[in-house]
Amino acid sequence: MVKHVILWQLKDELSAEEKASAKADIKAGLEGLAGQIPGLLEIKVYTEGLASSNADLMLDSSFEDEGSLKGYAVHPAHVAVADGKVRPKVKSRVCMDFCC
Repeated sequence: MVKHVILWQLKDELSAEEKASAKADIKAGLEGLAGQIPGLLEIKVYTEGLASSNADLMLDSSFEDEGSLKGYAVHPAHVAVADGKVRPKVKSRVCMDFCC
């Protein structure tokens, strides 16, 4: 199994209301990919970090193997969410992929 974990920071210029809306949209969009992409076993977006956090959102996803992760990256449903909901609202992204 392969884990794909991403931490995002939202753009500074977004108001608190815009950030809340962006978090909800990103969560709904990414979690909505469940069952649509071959090899995607689990996908969860966390939006409520503790005050000690310096990220606004975290994606925690699991794939059958590295090939499935590569397929997810270019799958049209994922690309639509990434381009339409995530990238326009995010200022930074950190990713770690690993086998477990």
